Order: sequence, then structure tokens, then C-alpha cells
Amino acid sequence: MAKRAVRYAVIDAFTSVPFKGNPAAVCLLETPEDAAAAGEEWMQSVAREFNISQTAFLCRAIDVGSDSPTNGACGPRFHLRWFTPVAEVKLCGHATLAAAHFLWSLGLVNSEVIYFSTKSGTLTAKRVVSSDISDTIDVSSTKAAKFLIELDFPVLPVAECHASETLSIPVTLNGASIINVQKFRAEEEFMVELSSAKDVLNLQPNLEEIQKCAGGAVVLTAPAPASSEFDFFTRYFCPKFGINEDPVCGSVHCALAPYWSKKLGKNNLVAYMASPRGGRLDLELIVETQRVLIRGEALTVMTGTLLV
Repeated sequence: MAKRAVRYAVIDAFTSVPFKGNPAAVCLLETPEDAAAAGEEWMQSVAREFNISQTAFLCRAIDVGSDSPTNGACGPRFHLRWFTPVAEVKLCGHATLAAAHFLWSLGLVNSEVIYFSTKSGTLTAKRVVSSDISDTIDVSSTKAAKFLIELDFPVLPVAECHASETLSIPVTLNGASIINVQKFRAEEEFMVELSSAKDVLNLQPNLEEIQKCAGGAVVLTAPAPASSEFDFFTRYFCPKFGINEDPVCGSVHCALAPYWSKKLGKNNLVAYMASPRGGRLDLELIVETQRVLIRGEALTVMTGTLLV
């Protein structure tokens, strides 16, 4: 039986510099036949083969019409799924940003907004132009175009932890000075505020303890230094998801944005993921609708073909 060719790209998200930010593989299943031939087991195997934090799979759906319930909006719609090397996840920011960049940079869509049908509902990506980027970008061009992408994601509520749930945290963090511990998501990931950005930068957590702890992952965060351009620093450790440290995680900012908005008294925030690769995220909390707008850049570093 003839093999089907599936286009893919590896895209660095939340950065304008190659080999920084967070890499995501994006695979385009162009027809329903491609999607049917692939299947979930194949997708997971591909994600394991790439062995990076996330692999995204796109398949075109019925476009959103002007008579849709989505505020009368219209535009292209794609089914989108995300896989770590070990499991499918329900929400991923950097691979969604990478998927949108893939579609725009290759001229596969002409609309300013793309709709993604996901396990977390309908998510949108919008092409926006920052003040230092020309407003004459032609998104239908296959030439490299510099633009920001704005993701519209739901807020992830945070909850207080019971003392019994956090007994291992000081051991996990090798005795770092802890200000607060909360949890979020169904996996009950721990969000730990430390006393300083220096602690976030320098800490080497006990990954074996993170594997054992009740939560699915541990997020470290702290106020940014006063002299920096950022509001807070963060790192994200998730060995249970098949990667020790996620270089730049967009979805955790759906919990971090409301947390730091309340602490700092503002709804527009600039976050820095302080992993060795590093990445910047511009955030806006929309209190009325409980949404978080996440803005960032991306660039393609590799392209190729998979066979299914």
C-alpha cells in the first residue's frame, strides 16, 4: 500500500531567535483520509520519535461561517491535538502558537484569525502587528514574515492546597524559600511562588521527588527583578509528561496571569520563562470573560515529510 506524505515543521515558539523558546513539531494531515490513516497510536509514536515537549497534529475542519455562534465571526477552522512523548494533553500554548505560525508562514490560510477545535473547546489565534513591525505584511506570502501571534485561552482557576499535599515540596525544591503553594488543572499541578527571581533561575529541583509527588508537575514563579522589563519569572518541571523541564509553557500562564494580576494590581503582564532556552510571553487578562490573551513570536527551524 502506498504511503501518504505528511508535511511537518519544527517551530521554536515564544522567541525570535533560532534554538531558543520552546520547540514544537507541527504535522499537517491535509485530508480526512490522512487523519483516518494516521490514528491516535501513530500520532503518539510520532511524538515519541520527535521527543520534544509537544507535537501538534492539524487537520482542516469545516470553516467557521458568518452565521456561526462564534460572535458572528468567520474564518478557517482546524482540528488540533497535542502530544508529549508519553501522552496526549488537553491544552498546550506553545504548540498552538507554532501551529498558527505554520499555517500563516506557509501561506496555507489568508485570514487574520484561525479557529482551532480542541479538547479544551474552540481556541483562536490572531495575527497581530507590534509597533516595531511593518503593517504591510502579506500573510499569503510564503516568504518569512515577522509577526506576533495572539492566542485566546481560558483562565485556569487556582486553588489552595491542603498542608498534607505539600509536605514533600521543600524536599522537592531542595530547601528553597517558599512564599506560597497553590494548585491548578485536573492533574493538580503545583504552582510554587519563591522569594526571588534568582531562586527561580538557579534552582535545580529534585526530579525524582517531582515524579513521586501528588501533582502532575511543579511550576516555580517569582517577581522579576525591579530592573528588568518583565513582571515575573517562571520555570516548569514536568517529568511525568516525558520531559524534565518544559522550556516555555504557554498554558500554565492561564493560571499565572490571574495569580500575578491580583498580586501586582494590573491586567497586562510580561512574563519570562527562565529555562536555559528562555522565552517571552506578553499577557492580558480579560476579567469579564475569564480569558487570557497570550502573545508571542515564532520561527521555523526545520521542515520535512513524514510517511503514514
